[in-house]
Amino acid sequence: MFSERVVSGMRPTGALHLGHYHGAIKNWLKLQSELPCLFFVADWHALTTLYDDPKILEQYTWETVVDWLACGIDPTQATLFIQSRVPEHAELTLLLGMSTPLSWLERVPTYKDQIEKLKDKELGTYGFLGYPLMQAADVLIYRASQVPVGEDQAPHIEMMREIARRFNYLYGREKGFEEKAQEAVKKLGSKRAKLYMELRDRFQQEGSDEALEQGRALLQEAQNLAAMDRERLFGYLEGARRIILVEPATILTETPRLPGIDGNKMSKSYGNTIALREEPAQVTQKIRKMPTDPARVRRTDPGDPEKCPVWLLHQVYSSDDVKKWVVQGCKSAGIGCLECKQPVIDEIIRETTPFRERAQKYLDDPTLIRNIVADGCDKARELARETMRDVREVMGIAA
Repeated sequence: MFSERVVSGMRPTGALHLGHYHGAIKNWLKLQSELPCLFFVADWHALTTLYDDPKILEQYTWETVVDWLACGIDPTQATLFIQSRVPEHAELTLLLGMSTPLSWLERVPTYKDQIEKLKDKELGTYGFLGYPLMQAADVLIYRASQVPVGEDQAPHIEMMREIARRFNYLYGREKGFEEKAQEAVKKLGSKRAKLYMELRDRFQQEGSDEALEQGRALLQEAQNLAAMDRERLFGYLEGARRIILVEPATILTETPRLPGIDGNKMSKSYGNTIALREEPAQVTQKIRKMPTDPARVRRTDPGDPEKCPVWLLHQVYSSDDVKKWVVQGCKSAGIGCLECKQPVIDEIIRETTPFRERAQKYLDDPTLIRNIVADGCDKARELARETMRDVREVMGIAA
């Protein structure tokens, strides 16, 4: 029940671009081969800002999944699903909202930032304020052990941990808990029971994180425990309460700043993106039009790569030898800007050609992708139902 598991989602905004790939999907590709992963399209989250124009949401949702598959996300390794098709997400959001302080939501850094950035939208809504709470439910409902995020999203994961901790504090109190936990310890067998108690003492008396991790690993390996006993022992290891919702750990991922074709951060809101399945001719045209060092007015003017947005693309796509060639050629005016851009164009086309090829079979036969998502939704919902049974029970609303 408390197994290693990764959960991550992405809002559907239409065709994905290279910023999505280098900022998130490349990391997903690595994780899917290492741990059980659940990746979902966060269509309800999209409604927090697209509530007045939802018609395009379904199209965007399917485009997102096609792009994931085109990049190499493997449905035999990872579970792909759509948030709104697992209604337990909404139920857990509602129930967590009963005990989450309003001040926690108002202090999230991205809340005020987004209101400032999206001044043209009316975002004084309950849904937008509650966005971090729904994000917490998306992860906590799968008892995820890890969530991959960029540094700017780390505060959201810390809030998830606080919400889980508060929920366990309020609802993990169980009459006769200690006696039931001690009975569960005996079911580990004498050798494991002794080790478990030693690790518990080390953690609670000395604060040893190593002992805590060893104790959790011991419980993961104990195959003969009932789910309820396992929950009690996880809680007993740390204190005197059952662990119903797991506090996820943050996987900080490198998210290189990928410039768009205007030199600003690549973003749909800026209209400066290169799509993952962009045709080679369009890629070439867009890169060729990118701004360069303003000092290079004429071909014979020397420049400085550090002042050129194209140099940021070289940092992602070019080898050390090519970067050296760029620096020397730019500073000496030995190469022109179009020459400098060509290696980037070639590498982007090389990277994205397999994306277009993989996507084609799903575009030719949409039932393939719908079957993948249907299977993923079934798997996700099975896990979500397990959590919700426990949540309802401890909150006193079990059917």
